[in-house]
Amino acid sequence: MSALSSFAKPGSWSLWTLMVLFCAGVLSGCANGPDAGQASAASADLITDSDESSARKRARIRVELALAYLEQGKTNIALDEVKLALAADPDFADAYSLRGLIYMRLNELALAQESFLKALAVRPRDPNILHNLGWLKCQQARYPEAMADFSQALANPGYGERAKTYMTQGLCQIRAGQRREAEQSLLKAYEFDAANPVTGYNLANLLFQNAEFARAQFYIRRLNNSEWANAESLWLGIKVENKMADRVALLQLATQLEKRFPQSKEASAYRRGAFDE
Repeated sequence: MSALSSFAKPGSWSLWTLMVLFCAGVLSGCANGPDAGQASAASADLITDSDESSARKRARIRVELALAYLEQGKTNIALDEVKLALAADPDFADAYSLRGLIYMRLNELALAQESFLKALAVRPRDPNILHNLGWLKCQQARYPEAMADFSQALANPGYGERAKTYMTQGLCQIRAGQRREAEQSLLKAYEFDAANPVTGYNLANLLFQNAEFARAQFYIRRLNNSEWANAESLWLGIKVENKMADRVALLQLATQLEKRFPQSKEASAYRRGAFDE
């Protein structure tokens, strides 16, 4: 998960989804050593910890603390840590990238873009930064620009977060009304990471909306048979089984929904028989 060290508890995807979308590879510079601008691109030497300056080490520790605070929802403290990181090392791309994520959390989108662009100025064409910049532009309905950023990130042969970027691209394409393209992106994401519940749910939901009920059934059953089943996924599964006329499977899912999430809006919808909501 790169910069994300833990999942939200099963049954609650909101924070997990947020961090997956926004934090792909925030600490890529920490994993790979100093920013590319500090070493010759033609050098055959691998960058190791011994190449990291004392200022960069101090900044890296601050960024790691900031990310931990952000994951805990302590946004202001995270921002303070990033400021200290940049005071220690004004050329640390990861600090600018994380500052962009924090500003996105605060809905300061112009400041977020400025931070991502500063990060790219230090580390051009970095796929992790491009991923986050693409999602920012998606929030602003700048869909062609967002797709260009995602495509540029995915074109990097060394990029290790393709599953998240294909997933995020798919979610953005759904927002843009590009349903066919979204399906292809989510299928790609699923190929790379079939266990990702956000990918599995959105792919199944898209297929359900397209009246491809048998295909939707395949993906939502896999999700509901995993530890990541929640009220949303169980309700989607119930609606799929209803379309497939599988009464036994429907009742099994309904029992889980009522037992595990009795106060949820999905359980309420099931009791009303609102299968078309």
